[in-house]
Amino acid sequence: MATMREGYVDYAGFKTYYRIFGEQKDNGRLPVVMIHGGPGACHNYLLPYKELADRYDRQVIFYDQIGCGKSSIPPQNDDFWNYDLWLNEFYAVRDALGLKEFHTFGNSWGGMLEMLIATTDDTGIHSMVLNSSPVRIQTWLDEANRLIKYLPEHMQKALAEAEATDNYETPEAIEANDEYYKRHIFGTYPPYPDYIQETLDGFGDCYLVMQGKSDFVCPGKMRDWDVRERVKNIKVPCMALSGTDDEGTPYTIKEGVDCIPGCEWVLVPNAVHETHVLAPDICYTAVEEFMERHE
Repeated sequence: MATMREGYVDYAGFKTYYRIFGEQKDNGRLPVVMIHGGPGACHNYLLPYKELADRYDRQVIFYDQIGCGKSSIPPQNDDFWNYDLWLNEFYAVRDALGLKEFHTFGNSWGGMLEMLIATTDDTGIHSMVLNSSPVRIQTWLDEANRLIKYLPEHMQKALAEAEATDNYETPEAIEANDEYYKRHIFGTYPPYPDYIQETLDGFGDCYLVMQGKSDFVCPGKMRDWDVRERVKNIKVPCMALSGTDDEGTPYTIKEGVDCIPGCEWVLVPNAVHETHVLAPDICYTAVEEFMERHE
């Protein structure tokens, strides 16, 4: 079993938590930095990917982005939260850990952050895995709302009522959300596995500023996210990874694949947004084989 160490990086007057599995060795395998979603989720739900350290002897680096998990901070004004905050944090982590050559893996918002990284300063990055990440938020929302139409009618009505009243805590809304999350995000009903529940427990309020209360509308700062032109300038080899049952639907992901030069795509049958939950071995193998081709 791979060794584990953890620590903190100074950033923006606060502390960014990191957790590293395995050692960096002269074995031809570069470290991979895992970038979680949200903004506001923490790294725990991606922890199954530490299997890359055990199975392939590759160092795997996780960190909690500022504002969530073990990088939680006191409440801030909305102006504090912006794309550059998390972009510059990534570079602070990279530099503090002395990463000269490495890969990245980003899930959901984490892949969106990778798109910003790749078009700002991609120094040292050999490859990127974009795990269910949109290049345009409106496409994402349109597809999420299309998926709602496959829920039982009473659940559709519950979600519509929640949107209208801004109350997502009714028993009916919770039932509908649990069903949607089972079908398209976590692949399971509550109670969730520890690594998922730990992420939910560590979720940061910055998500409300950037996204909002719901998966189906985006009144927050990400409402104008559209990097279709920007990602055409990505030089780093990229692979999209997503599931057929994913909230990031094949239509949403293909939009990005078509924009990013030379982007590969692994579409995993029956998998959801957290692709590895239902298809761990497929994901580990696909990610490892892609990285091995770009060491």
